[in-house]
Amino acid sequence: MRILVTYAVQGEFTELKFPGLIGEEEVQVGYLRTGIGKVKSAFYLAEAISSAQPDLVVNVGTAGTVRHQVGDVLVCRHFIDRDMQRLSGFDMECEIDSSELLEQKGYCLHWQGEGVCNTGDTFLTELSDVKGDVVDMEAYAQALVCRAKNTPFIAVKYVTDIIGQNSVKHWEDKLADARKGLGEFLEALGGVV
Repeated sequence: MRILVTYAVQGEFTELKFPGLIGEEEVQVGYLRTGIGKVKSAFYLAEAISSAQPDLVVNVGTAGTVRHQVGDVLVCRHFIDRDMQRLSGFDMECEIDSSELLEQKGYCLHWQGEGVCNTGDTFLTELSDVKGDVVDMEAYAQALVCRAKNTPFIAVKYVTDIIGQNSVKHWEDKLADARKGLGEFLEALGGVV
């Protein structure tokens, strides 16, 4: 089994600890730093999927929120593009649910902490009408690429900041906590994909 772990910036890098085998399959984990934003993220992930052909893509990273607490970890299978959401009157797709393909493959079924991830090309610093639980700048684009490539996708987000409360500084200050929190969350799964 080949798992590709994506993250936007080096400060979010978290090594996944999976046992050497899952069932009868050997596990190979690869890592991809995509950079910040939807365009870079989609481009580099599409290239990586074409060359590495992973069985599963796991996006790990940080997120802001208006509904949760700093330190919460949410597992996202539903994604919203807040930039395209503004064009809803033009019948543009702006939501993706990756649950079906994950269920078909039997991946990540026991991963708890459901959340909806809202993705846009801006770092939100002011409270606004945001649909979803957490906000980031890459997950929707990665979900879109994975759906097009028929590759299961899931995102695990660590809440680093409350939107509207000095978000940029909190995000920078919380990167080490995020790496630790994401690592502990993924390790607690015991390698269960």
